[in-house]
Amino acid sequence: MNKLIGLKIDVDTERGTRIGVKNLLQLFARHNIYATFLFSLGPDNTGRALKRIFRPGFLKKVSRTSVVSTYGIKTLLNGVLWPGPHIAKKHPDLLQQVQKAGHEVGIHCYDHCRWQDYLFTWSEEETKTEFNRAVDCFKTVFHQAPQSAGTPGWQANAASLQAYDDAHLLYGSDCRGPYPFYPKINGHTFKTLQIPSNLPTLDELLGRPEYPLNKITETLLERCELSAGAEIFTLHAELEGMRYLEWFEQFITEAQGRGFQFVPVEALAKKALEDQSKIPVCEMIQGEVEGRSGTLAIQQCSI
Repeated sequence: MNKLIGLKIDVDTERGTRIGVKNLLQLFARHNIYATFLFSLGPDNTGRALKRIFRPGFLKKVSRTSVVSTYGIKTLLNGVLWPGPHIAKKHPDLLQQVQKAGHEVGIHCYDHCRWQDYLFTWSEEETKTEFNRAVDCFKTVFHQAPQSAGTPGWQANAASLQAYDDAHLLYGSDCRGPYPFYPKINGHTFKTLQIPSNLPTLDELLGRPEYPLNKITETLLERCELSAGAEIFTLHAELEGMRYLEWFEQFITEAQGRGFQFVPVEALAKKALEDQSKIPVCEMIQGEVEGRSGTLAIQQCSI
């Protein structure tokens, strides 16, 4: 049986939707791959993220990943010099095309910048309202309720997990950790399964001297080969779908040559849910990941 790698594509921007998603659809068709696309559905206010310049580690990451060439000047001014384009309203046909091609579609967020920067300042009701904006957009585009979501920057807390429970999602993918679990915060266990990302992302490795681009594929696949279970690789339409598209195709080719099979995260969630008695309850805490600025949600595993 082939070793499984779940592919989760975070689509952060209008440009990533318009260009990166199209590129990835063509790439996946060539390699007979099905994946999970999580969409930012509301206004693209990427320019407002510039305030993160004061966050520890942000400037270092910006210098490593060439943010201007990745996102483009116009995108970096969205929501600052002009209103951010509303992604779901501007590209409904393209989003529907992803689903028609057989890929899983889910929610990344409504407003990427707002969620990543303000989640921990909101009340539970404000969090639910923001998430439900994305749910409403999703229903308008796909004519069905969402089954999955994964937040920007792995920013999740008790209020966001409650919003997932209220929306009756099949699973969420909002944290970093080794295996599927039910999340627990402040003594409360939530009912929506978490499928954490357990591989480093390309932007966490890029530009670090110990990880030259021509060695990143081997780094990731070695980790997959050593793992006892499936791995979840989170990529970005703005990176692997655009500037690093050639690298990503080489990664796919090498992985398939070694017997790995790429699947949507939904397939791994359904597999885990076949025997819910084996799914552990784990604390979800805030922590740091090497190569990424700020804190994010992390699965705290039992020792």
